[in-house]
Amino acid sequence: MLDNNKTNHPLRQHIEEIVPLTDKEFDFVLSHFETTKKRKHQYLVQEGEIVKKEYWITKGCVKSYFLNENGKEHILRFAMEHWWITDYESFVKQTPSKINIDCLEDCELLYITFENRDKLTSQMHKMERFWAKKSKFGRIALQQRILSLLKNSTKERYDLLLEQYPQLFQRVPKKLIASYLGVSRETLSRLDS
Repeated sequence: MLDNNKTNHPLRQHIEEIVPLTDKEFDFVLSHFETTKKRKHQYLVQEGEIVKKEYWITKGCVKSYFLNENGKEHILRFAMEHWWITDYESFVKQTPSKINIDCLEDCELLYITFENRDKLTSQMHKMERFWAKKSKFGRIALQQRILSLLKNSTKERYDLLLEQYPQLFQRVPKKLIASYLGVSRETLSRLDS
């Protein structure tokens, strides 16, 4: 699944975008993770469960979403290779999840449990800095998404998504992209033509 060469390991490269690691440090970090494979349509998180794992995607694409009282799906985000995903409220507070996360493709993932992440960050300050910075980036991305929903036209939101993540349009059905943008499939078809 992953390159055994420590220097080329994708997780190490990802972490080292923020903090440098020695081989020994990376071995220690990696010892806190497990690997898993999920098939297309399998859940990573189901509404109502207490989330125990944070996932890092090595291969595949997933969506996080909730269903309203009428059963309509509202997509919160997509995640692809080298992105982190979980229900962070449930993961941090250890309360029942309010969202679902499932695989849009067959996926290969690394995951870290809440306990292992807590242990790792308390024993290795570099990883505490890494996750603090990743959390800041996540808050910035969320703020940008909210601002875009509030101030941009549908066409502007569509163009921005296409510009930022063109590969998404090759991997995700149009009806899901429409849900993410908060528009109907018909409106998306007009923008797409």
